Amino acid sequence: MQRLLLALLCFVCLPAAWASTAAVTVPMQAVRLGPHSYFVQGLSGAASSENQGFMSNAGFVVTRDGVVVFDALATPPLAEKLLGLIRKVTDQPIRRVIVSHYHADHFYGLQVFKTAGAEVWAHRLAEGATRTEDAALRLAQRKEALFPWVDEKTQLLEPDRFIEGDMDFELGGVGFALRHVGPAHSREDLAMLVKPDRVLYAGDLVFRGRVPFVGDADARAWIASLEKLLALDPGVLVPGHGEPSRAPREDLVFTRDYLAFLRAQMGEAARELVPFEEAYEAVDWSRYRDLPAFEEANRVNAYNQYLRLEQEGGD
Repeated sequence: MQRLLLALLCFVCLPAAWASTAAVTVPMQAVRLGPHSYFVQGLSGAASSENQGFMSNAGFVVTRDGVVVFDALATPPLAEKLLGLIRKVTDQPIRRVIVSHYHADHFYGLQVFKTAGAEVWAHRLAEGATRTEDAALRLAQRKEALFPWVDEKTQLLEPDRFIEGDMDFELGGVGFALRHVGPAHSREDLAMLVKPDRVLYAGDLVFRGRVPFVGDADARAWIASLEKLLALDPGVLVPGHGEPSRAPREDLVFTRDYLAFLRAQMGEAARELVPFEEAYEAVDWSRYRDLPAFEEANRVNAYNQYLRLEQEGGD
């Protein structure tokens, strides 16, 4: 009898250990993109108390044997709200969560889906991403910037299964294609195509209608990854941020061409040993200057690519 009471007590107490201290109040809507495919769209801007961390997209796919979620959002309360939206669509179990990459705005909600019974999948190159010094510093920063939605109960969960490369799988009669498209925005970038719907969840590999944040990523590898996504011939593309695209080729080509332009301009400067500031001011940025995030991202992108190409000899 004592053992039974102890088991019941543990069962009752378990959700409290995972429960959020504060629900989010930002609007979130599940939008249907195909017979099986849905997504929620984050708000604009960086993660802040104003948007309660809801600044990235996530998706879910409903099959007759369960649900596949793509990305888990930036906080456990956001993930709880997403789970509630899924439950309005289906009572099928959450079978797995595919993590596009281990940046805070895409995986901090994992504990909610893990508690719901999901298996977490990510690329092998994400192994150990939660145990680095940078991960600890980012968590501390998020606890300050996004309290109470990120707090001491927020856990950084490792995947249950690592994907070694590209793979296809089927669940409930729906075919999925997972493609490793890093190193690009991150080393471990994964994209997911829902085959019958032709809906492609691309993570942060594609930025719609704005200058992408490239940072110190390998632009040459990123360009190759975009070619890989073009080969999938999607009908709808869900980026990591912003509205979905009904003209995926156009948006994929835009991001590819921006990266190629950045690399060509900074590569020439690096080969000719032109100082960065001089090289940057000499480039005609008119095609991109009026786009959102140009001021915030473009100079940083150019500088980091200049440094990378300097090391590569400008090639």
